Amino acid sequence: MRVFVTGATGYVGEQLALALVHRGYEVVALVRSPEKAAALSAAGVTLVLGDLENVEAIEKGMQHCQAVFHLAAYARLWPEEETIFRKINVEGTRTIAEAAIKTKVRKLVFTSTASVYGPSPAEGVPVTEAMGRIVRYTNAYEATKAEAEALVKAYAGNGLEVVVLNPTRVFGPGRESESNAVNRLISLYLQGKWRFLPGDGRSLGNYCFMQDIVEAHINALTLGRNGESYLLGGEDVSYITFFETLARVSQRSYRLYKIPAGLLQLLSQLLVVGARITHSKPLLTPKWLKKYLYNWSVSSRKAIQDLNYTITPLPEGLKKTIEFISE
Repeated sequence: MRVFVTGATGYVGEQLALALVHRGYEVVALVRSPEKAAALSAAGVTLVLGDLENVEAIEKGMQHCQAVFHLAAYARLWPEEETIFRKINVEGTRTIAEAAIKTKVRKLVFTSTASVYGPSPAEGVPVTEAMGRIVRYTNAYEATKAEAEALVKAYAGNGLEVVVLNPTRVFGPGRESESNAVNRLISLYLQGKWRFLPGDGRSLGNYCFMQDIVEAHINALTLGRNGESYLLGGEDVSYITFFETLARVSQRSYRLYKIPAGLLQLLSQLLVVGARITHSKPLLTPKWLKKYLYNWSVSSRKAIQDLNYTITPLPEGLKKTIEFISE
């Protein structure tokens, strides 16, 4: 099967493209930089130069493809302009969907984020695909990905099958990127540079392992139901449990300090001010901080049933991630 991949030089996209080649798929990837895509080219991926505004390149790449994996997105913590989220995440997705229709692609697998569903509605109640969001969007990334989901689903049944995948906090071996927050957090901890717990440390997060996410994408080609969304999660753990597990697996134990939410909010504001003065990028912003103080418990039952989704235990995933970072 011939497939077209966007975002193939990104964190998840590169791992997916390489796995597809390994499985015998003929892979065509839309890339902006041949140098950044050297590993893909060496693996046998056909490169098409262009971005999400280059309709001609996209349509050329999709020729004779049976499926499209659309992973390209703008997910940076510190954007140059807020409008870039809409330009890439919404309008870029529209371009991909229109090109898929025009080139008679059979299936579109769209990678979104679990964040579009928002935090858990109550303690002990995990989020499912059937639930609506209970709080306002905390940042432009979440809002534009939700809009893009609605956009692609409008094409379902209109000559194109559409499946939406919603990963939680992805970690594991893969290319380092600005949006890969969990690997960055693990790396900082291993260096002894991360020494605090957000709030009281008891807020829940959900962490999914890279290999599980890649498998879910491949399975979605044949098993994903048209017009459906699938939450791809892992284990629900508090920050305290996450770092305790990381300390145990890495055999590196550091004392961590709880920082009250109000103080964290002030710190994030100071980081933004400092970033503007130094023309750098802050480690944290007020909008993203607010997100991480909620409980994000997620159910992956639907993906397990439909996509044969499997969940790697957190300690096992952390061990493989630490080995990768160390190498």
